[in-house]
Amino acid sequence: MFKNLLILLLSTFLLFSCSKKDKQEVISKPSDEEIGKSMYAEAVEALKEGDAFYAAKKFKEAEGLLPQYVWSSKASLMASYADYSRNSYSNAIFGLERYINNYPADENIPYAHYLMAMCYYEQILDEKKDLKPLLKAKEKFEFIMKNYPDTDYGTDARFKIDLIIDQLAAKEMSIARFYMKTEKWISALNRLKIVVDKYETTVFVEEALHRLVEIYYRLGLEEEAKHAASILGYNYQSGEWYERSYKVFYAKYKPKKIKKEKEMGLIRRKIKSLFE
Repeated sequence: MFKNLLILLLSTFLLFSCSKKDKQEVISKPSDEEIGKSMYAEAVEALKEGDAFYAAKKFKEAEGLLPQYVWSSKASLMASYADYSRNSYSNAIFGLERYINNYPADENIPYAHYLMAMCYYEQILDEKKDLKPLLKAKEKFEFIMKNYPDTDYGTDARFKIDLIIDQLAAKEMSIARFYMKTEKWISALNRLKIVVDKYETTVFVEEALHRLVEIYYRLGLEEEAKHAASILGYNYQSGEWYERSYKVFYAKYKPKKIKKEKEMGLIRRKIKSLFE
């Protein structure tokens, strides 16, 4: 009987010990959500300290562990921002497209579209580079203007589009000058007409009109040359480009250099002023 009592007491003790141990393990083990929030906080600190690569990694890990919609969407968006801040634009764009698809009702969707536009925009500081980022940035900023016109993003989008149009005009002018140097006059005319017709509000129209005068005159199309000169004179009569065009019709016409800033100087100054 005594032996049976000992066995009973030992069994009870072991059962109690196991139950207590299991309870302790359950209490001490953090949930996925807690781990996710800890990773999120760690990512925020890493971003503050300038380690955007590690921050992006942790934000992406946190998203998978955070079940709450508001937290997982934040982690997803912050991961894309971290990629953007380290100039990893392709990764940022991929993440933003995924965020927009996964969280279409999130309150930060306008910002996501703006950040994606900026990813393309940051790649267009040189008009001699690929036009694809230029055109994609324009498309995204136009989307923002159409869908979020009364937001800060809409206001900045209008400003950015003006700069992009300047860049597109600069690209056409650069190609036109190349064709002129190689005496491909028809190709040069086509590029110059694009500047005059599509980018008439840019600083490049004045030069484009003058170049049209030069080429038309060289090709013996005097009426067309006079027509381009009249448009130039009507809009820019006091300008030096008009003075040069006026001299085209005289035998002693000698082209002289125009003192002007490089096209990129204007773009970079405007971009710099945006962040001051």
